[in-house]
Amino acid sequence: MKRNTLNTKYTCIQSPFQIYSKLYLNPHSCLGYISCTSSLSARNALSAHWTNEQHKRLLRAAALFNCIFCPAQEVLEQADYLYSCGETQKLHQLLVRHKDSDDAEFLWRLARASRDLALLSGISADEKKRLTYEAFDYAKKALEKNQACFAAHKWFAICLSDVGDYEGIKVKIGNSYTIRNHLEQAIELNPKDATSIHILGYWCFEFAELAWYQRKVVAVIFASPPTATYEEALAFFLKAEEVDPNFYSKNLLMLGKTYMMLRDVKPAALWLTKARDYPAVTEEDKQVHKEALELLKKLDG
Repeated sequence: MKRNTLNTKYTCIQSPFQIYSKLYLNPHSCLGYISCTSSLSARNALSAHWTNEQHKRLLRAAALFNCIFCPAQEVLEQADYLYSCGETQKLHQLLVRHKDSDDAEFLWRLARASRDLALLSGISADEKKRLTYEAFDYAKKALEKNQACFAAHKWFAICLSDVGDYEGIKVKIGNSYTIRNHLEQAIELNPKDATSIHILGYWCFEFAELAWYQRKVVAVIFASPPTATYEEALAFFLKAEEVDPNFYSKNLLMLGKTYMMLRDVKPAALWLTKARDYPAVTEEDKQVHKEALELLKKLDG
């Protein structure tokens, strides 16, 4: 999975340059109130106008600013780096130190990290269950802290689905309405998030895949059971790929599986081949590789 680090940088009230200008620069200098999102980029852009002593003072001020005013930003950047490298255990160890945070940016990442840890192959059944509920609690808290955070909606939906696996078919299907609602809110808040679009496609695929007898059971429990088609699922998977090509091994796999269900062999083989050849970085990537191989053998047979 191409793990895209989200644009999570905080916009601080004052930049290192603004603090630096008050402490070290001549207050009448034209550099007095530079506003920039990156100390490095601004320093490079303006270095021709500064003396060596000013450079040194800027670096001291920027370091002081980062240590005192922006520890959260640094932790989030480190977390996103660990996630991009597939360092699941190190990521969880880093974020769990901030489990009592009131910041949704920490909490949804911790929900994701707990869930990823639960999916590791060496985790016991009891530990997996504990981590699954832990992930849900963090996602729920993230949503409570910030309803405008698309990632909080997304991970709440994902973790709610996971919890349903332990609470029976009635609860799981009952939760499906809430899950779809939060996925749609996530997409509305960020239409460029391919993962939310993919998950909504997976939601459609699962309900399209229900056998007739399962549909009858669901209809007995719910007056208006959730329904979907393979065509709907395909549209979401294709949209996710359009938004961020090759972003996720499982999206490639699901495109292949959906085309198989629609009996369209040629594109099914194309997407399954892409899933098979996707670099296997995570446990999930390895599982996708294995399943894609098996499905390609069926197509060849």
